[in-house]
Amino acid sequence: MNRSLVVIATTLLLAACASKPLVPYTQDTPPLILAPASMAGIEDGRGRFREITCAILESHGKELPHYRECEQAITRLGNEPPGTGEPVYLGQSKKNLVVAFVPGIGWECFESWLKYENEFDSHVEEFGFQAYIFSVDGMSGTTVNARMIRDAIMKNADELQHQQLVLIGYSKGAPDLLEAVVTYPEIHRYIAAVVSVAGAVGGSPLANAAEEKDLGLLKHIPGSECTQGDGHAVESLRPAVRRQWLADNPLPDSIRYYSLVTYPEPDRISSVLKSTNKKLNSVDSRNDSQVIFYDQVIPGSTLLGYLNADHWAIAVPVAEAHPFIGRHFVDKNEYPRQAVAEAVLRYIEEDMEQEEHNEIKK
Repeated sequence: MNRSLVVIATTLLLAACASKPLVPYTQDTPPLILAPASMAGIEDGRGRFREITCAILESHGKELPHYRECEQAITRLGNEPPGTGEPVYLGQSKKNLVVAFVPGIGWECFESWLKYENEFDSHVEEFGFQAYIFSVDGMSGTTVNARMIRDAIMKNADELQHQQLVLIGYSKGAPDLLEAVVTYPEIHRYIAAVVSVAGAVGGSPLANAAEEKDLGLLKHIPGSECTQGDGHAVESLRPAVRRQWLADNPLPDSIRYYSLVTYPEPDRISSVLKSTNKKLNSVDSRNDSQVIFYDQVIPGSTLLGYLNADHWAIAVPVAEAHPFIGRHFVDKNEYPRQAVAEAVLRYIEEDMEQEEHNEIKK
């Protein structure tokens, strides 16, 4: 068991022992600036998202795992706008939304070790949402996984004609999704929204110090079902690669985009993740141990909020599967994930209804 933890900690953390600079000097980069979200085409939806999340936590959050008071679940950053004051609908889904979760790097290598059952499914399905996991290759780059996402959607095209698909990309799953919607326009008609959750949209400086062979240890995790991959998983997470891709590939405007960022307080980062948190601190201390906060936002998206959770706590339930490891290593893994997942879907559904209302008024 401890051996499994060491394998995961030394590979998923991408370069915990590497000596290369996290942000090397290079002239191979598109022109970049760091600007406030309001100046970069980002719509600030934090006030309403907080209202929805708080309403869910107050209504039935204590019945769900890892309850936390709303103010402890969502980080207030800067001048967060106020909520709308409108009531929050908590009944059955009105839009027949289907949710597909796209996981991050190496997922199939440790999925069985986690004894993972999609904890979001049973909860959101109580309210009429359908939920699935889209399998992608955890050892391959974004090009291969984008094709896998496209194929999964087209395989279910007949069913999706009568539904609307929300694609949620966690960690590397976010750039996988973005590449899919840019490369394959035939899937646009089925997609209502794309959501980045702790997404490596702009990559991670940790990937600069890592090599593809570092992921090889994942194959030795008990129960691992890793494929060989295409040898570009780490490369596709390097900031220079992701930022150049974003510069070269405008996102289709027929799809809604949302970003949910992990921005933990320092004492909310698990012990095993402290080493990479410290490494990223040399670039920017506002990170979740794997990705810097500003690299998690999709250009032109609606910013939903900043979660007081580290990179694993929002989507990788290590502590539930392995309590000993949870107590001693992944010790900040508890987070009200189900409540937040519900809040994301209710926000999107409300957004869709408002857009329809506006169209009728025209």
